[in-house]
Amino acid sequence: MNPLFIGAIVLFLFIFSGIRIIFEYKRALKFRFGKYNKTLGPGLKWIIPLVDTIQIVDIRVITINILSQEVMTEDNVPCSIDGVVFFKVSDPEKAVLEVEEFSFAITQLAQAALRDVCGKVELDTILSKREEMGKNIKQIVEVETKDWGIEIIDVKIKDIQLPENMRRMMANQAEAERSRRARIILALAEEQAAGKLLEAGKLIDQSPSAIKLRLYQTLANIAAEKNSTIIFPFPEEALPRNKN
Repeated sequence: MNPLFIGAIVLFLFIFSGIRIIFEYKRALKFRFGKYNKTLGPGLKWIIPLVDTIQIVDIRVITINILSQEVMTEDNVPCSIDGVVFFKVSDPEKAVLEVEEFSFAITQLAQAALRDVCGKVELDTILSKREEMGKNIKQIVEVETKDWGIEIIDVKIKDIQLPENMRRMMANQAEAERSRRARIILALAEEQAAGKLLEAGKLIDQSPSAIKLRLYQTLANIAAEKNSTIIFPFPEEALPRNKN
C-alpha cells in the first residue's frame, strides 16, 4: 500500500477527530494540556487532538428542584417545604474553574437558605407570603454565587406539607371564619330590612291612604291563586281615611 495514501488517511482522521460543533445555547471551555486556554463560541470549531480538550457549558436558564426540607417555624410548627431555583451561567469560565459541579453547589445553598429563612418566621407568614420568602432565599443564594459566574433568576416555594393535626385545625379555623362572616352578613341584612320596615311604618302613619294601597296589592296577590275565598271582617269604610 502506498505510504502517501496511508499518510493521507492518518492526516484526515487526525483533522476529523478535532472537529467540534458547538450549539448556539452552549459554550465550550478549551483546555490545552489541562490549562485553560479560551472559551469557544457557537459554530464549527477545531481543536488539536490529544492536546486540546473542551468542556461544554449550557448557558440557558436551568431549573433545579429544592428537595423537601424539614423546617421548624418560629412558632414551633414542623412542616416540610420544597421549592425550585431558576438560574443561568453568565460566565462559563468562572462557573467551571471556581466551583466543582455548580448545579450541585447551588442546590445545597438553596436548601440551606430555605431552612434558614423559613425557620425565622411564623407559619402564617410562610403560607401568606410565599413570594417574599422566595425573594429572601434568592438574595442569600445570590450573595454566595456572585463569584461563580452564576445569575440567580428566581426562587419559588412550591409546596408546604403540614402535619395531619395541623391541617385539621386550620380547616376548623377556616370553617369558623366562614361561619362568622355568614352571621355578620345575615345580621347586616336583618338590620337593613328592619330599617326599611321602619321607613314603611312612618310612611303609613303620615298617609293612611297607603294602607288601602297595601290592602289592594295584597288582594291582587291572593287573587292570582284563583282558588281562594276572601272574607272582609269589616267594611272598607272602617279603614282610616286621610284627613286632608
